[in-house]
Amino acid sequence: MLMKEYRVCMPLSVEEYNIGQLYMIARHSHEQSEKGEGVEVVINEPHEDPVHGKGQYTEKRIHLNSRLPSWVRAVIPNIFYITEKAWNYYPFTKTEYTCSFLPRFVVEIETRYENNNGSNDNCLNLTQEELIQREVIFQDIAYDELPEKHYKENEDLKKFKSVKTGRGPLEEGWIKTQQPIMCSYKLVRVKFEVWGFQTKVEGFTHTAIRDILLLGHRQAFAWIDDWIDMTKEDVRNYECKQQLETNLKLGGGHRGDEKPRKEDRKKSR
Repeated sequence: MLMKEYRVCMPLSVEEYNIGQLYMIARHSHEQSEKGEGVEVVINEPHEDPVHGKGQYTEKRIHLNSRLPSWVRAVIPNIFYITEKAWNYYPFTKTEYTCSFLPRFVVEIETRYENNNGSNDNCLNLTQEELIQREVIFQDIAYDELPEKHYKENEDLKKFKSVKTGRGPLEEGWIKTQQPIMCSYKLVRVKFEVWGFQTKVEGFTHTAIRDILLLGHRQAFAWIDDWIDMTKEDVRNYECKQQLETNLKLGGGHRGDEKPRKEDRKKSR
């Protein structure tokens, strides 16, 4: 198992990002989807946990065969998809990624959002053993490099200035001086217990996750003028609209024989 903790700061408050996160995920999923590939929403409904309280459970299928490296495509079928199950008890969330074709492949992500600049060294209450195992990675949404295919000038935070909030552009060292500021603490565990492939698959997965986290958090701020005035009801309505359109892009309806099981949504661990 390869375990890393990503810390991603943004010039937002945790309260603001409660809306921004939902908007960003819905819009990003829609933009990244095209006919036959992308993110298909299977379940999106309220959920209550005895420990964490009221939240939202979502289940999605991520169809991405053509986006995988050739050495992975060579061993998987064309109907390949990854199942994402997420329990959102904001400001704490849990997400799990699995693949029925690769039963020993699991990605688990625990996230907590706090109003600081990444200074909490044990935000997710890890054990002493886990603290020794983890690798901490700080991401700078303005100055860390993204793959060229993801770059858009209007999302370049070294140049972007929000009209509605006046925040930005982000100058070097902004994480030390910016107010408001918050941090996404994301503990990512990747397991692929297959001899001969474990190191390669776990390393590739973390590289992909690192890029996705950087892009998503960058877009959340770059799109702030589109969501900052939204209420929770507004963003949930937007989310439903985007999900319907995204599912239509993918051909509509659930594909394949696998049915989402009701008991799966209870597994928030």
